[in-house]
Amino acid sequence: MFGDCGLRIPWLRRRRRRRRSGGGGGAGVEPVLLVSGMGGSILNARSKRSKRELRAWVRVFLANLEFKKYLWSMYNADTGYTEPLDSDVEICVPEDEYGLQAIDILDPSWWVKLLRVTDVYHFHDMIDMLVECGYEKGTTLFGYGYDFRQSNSYYEEQLRYDFSQVFAMYVNKWICIACPFQGAPGCINDSLLTGLQFVYGFESFFFVSRWNMHQLLVECPSIYEMLPYSNFKWNQQPLVQVWRKLSGENEEVKLQEYDATNCVSLFEEALRDNKLDYNGKSIPLPFNYSIFKWATDTRQILDNAQLPSAVSFYNIYGISLDTPYNVCYGSESSPIGDLSEICHTMPQYEYVDGDGTVPTESAKADGFAATARVGIKASHRGLLNDERVFQLLKQWLGAGEKSRQQPMSTSKVMDFSQESIPFQMAP
Repeated sequence: MFGDCGLRIPWLRRRRRRRRSGGGGGAGVEPVLLVSGMGGSILNARSKRSKRELRAWVRVFLANLEFKKYLWSMYNADTGYTEPLDSDVEICVPEDEYGLQAIDILDPSWWVKLLRVTDVYHFHDMIDMLVECGYEKGTTLFGYGYDFRQSNSYYEEQLRYDFSQVFAMYVNKWICIACPFQGAPGCINDSLLTGLQFVYGFESFFFVSRWNMHQLLVECPSIYEMLPYSNFKWNQQPLVQVWRKLSGENEEVKLQEYDATNCVSLFEEALRDNKLDYNGKSIPLPFNYSIFKWATDTRQILDNAQLPSAVSFYNIYGISLDTPYNVCYGSESSPIGDLSEICHTMPQYEYVDGDGTVPTESAKADGFAATARVGIKASHRGLLNDERVFQLLKQWLGAGEKSRQQPMSTSKVMDFSQESIPFQMAP
């Protein structure tokens, strides 16, 4: 999910069987597995003693209370997992409806459905579209929700790397939607420093606050893994800028800049006094260098990954929306003194083209031999219910009405904006 200001990283995978499904619903189509991204899965908190379960994410009613109680966590460097502060709690993902419930409507409360609060309608419209095209839940349509607090490397290994031969045998198409292959600079840099706000205005009173979200993200490997990749050849290196009031008699004001190669020193200094209060205890939450090292190793895994030649790869990404890139704290007239003040300062952004969360430059840089890459004018969350995305999925999956378009050439890039009729293609 990771919303219009954060990261949903939605993926669609198509699994191949030796024979097509026969008889009953879903006949004539091959199975599809829908895999959500950061923040895009329901998470339940389950008591180890009583086995009682409660939805901790996503919820609109009592959002802050349950989020702090069950999802605030600490990273365990020995296991590599982020673990709840309450030792009696374990976080689990519901597996109802063949994994689809966890990624469908993220708060399935009756009143959310009655009012159709679209902010939490995640894969819902896409699931409906695929069902209308002949897919059947549990036969040819499945979902894969996961604990998005954890490292992406665990799930990547499960779905691809450790079982590459199995992956090649059962997967023939892999379709990515809005994936931050090289990171999401503005959103993620700011998430580690000041947190993340999914909704604004009146609705924000009913959702997790920016600061409460910040205290979780500091301990999430998945966030560190989405920092801008320092070895990627960006058109222009993304920056974190700080207007500093330097100590001394003249109180000089200077703009300091940090890129992906030296931003760790800023994170360490800004978060050195960060802490949260939990059950009357004050718990330090500084920048976690152990997680950062883990994330660096994960990046190496991704760099060395090879997609089997038998798998066709497709990439859909958002374009034409202002997307945070450089982030600045303080101003020349109101500079930052101690760097720890950053954590309580609202950021100012410089924008580039993208989906409002992921820059187009990052989303396009998948590193694979793509059958097609398509840019669509839509927001990060909006791509999951965009009719133009659905048109492409039907075409690539061979579902529904066959497209009149000619077969797409390998490694072509298309900008599919609202004005495009129907495609704009570029080499």
